[in-house]
Amino acid sequence: MYKFGILSMAISLLACSTSKPVTMHTTDDNQAKTDAGFVSLLGDNAAENWHSYGKTTMGKAWKVTNGVLHLDAASKKDWQTEEGGDIVSNEEYEDFDLKLDWKIAAKGNSGIMFYVIEDTTKYKYPWNTGPEYQVLDNGTPTTLGHPDGKLYTHRAGDLYDLLASKEAVKPAGEWNAAEIVVNKGKLDFYLNGQHTLSTTLWDENWKKMIGISKFKDMPGFGSFKKGRIALQDHGNDVWFRNIQIKKM
Repeated sequence: MYKFGILSMAISLLACSTSKPVTMHTTDDNQAKTDAGFVSLLGDNAAENWHSYGKTTMGKAWKVTNGVLHLDAASKKDWQTEEGGDIVSNEEYEDFDLKLDWKIAAKGNSGIMFYVIEDTTKYKYPWNTGPEYQVLDNGTPTTLGHPDGKLYTHRAGDLYDLLASKEAVKPAGEWNAAEIVVNKGKLDFYLNGQHTLSTTLWDENWKKMIGISKFKDMPGFGSFKKGRIALQDHGNDVWFRNIQIKKM
């Protein structure tokens, strides 16, 4: 586990900025229509758009029912799920606008990664290359969440282990509307209609953030400008729906 000092906090404050309001899709409808200009990445057959990292098919623990992609984590295998594993998009993306809804089980942990390079001869896991939008049960004043909910830059909606975000998450078991936008190196996160985080990829500040993170000894992390989207199996039940993307 990592804690950050004054340098990390200063970088975080400099990286955040305001942005115009974003129009989010509803979090009340499993079958919401795809927004204009976007392409759905989730139909009844998710295998058309996703596969397990380093494989050609998707693990059986990932199931689609009534428009919802669910990781059934009942059967454990180390820190992940038997016949689960992280899944990645069949297609690679450069500049993009990704929208999706997620919910997490109580005390659960997952994530949405981007610019993932699927080369298992060099990178064992998607998080060896792809930055992560954290999916987490932070807990509430009356409920105990995942332990990462107590850590700076590890809470729901954070750019995991790099930047903290504005608090906008709903409790475990409730749907959250997320959006990740990358356009010419500018990264913006949204959560439940609020602009929660902004930074610039690949510049000197970006390199400094990586240099004081858990990824500092992972060559290639956060350096790629094209790659796959990944949904993480962290050994906990997680649900995704209304997954849609637009190339910028």
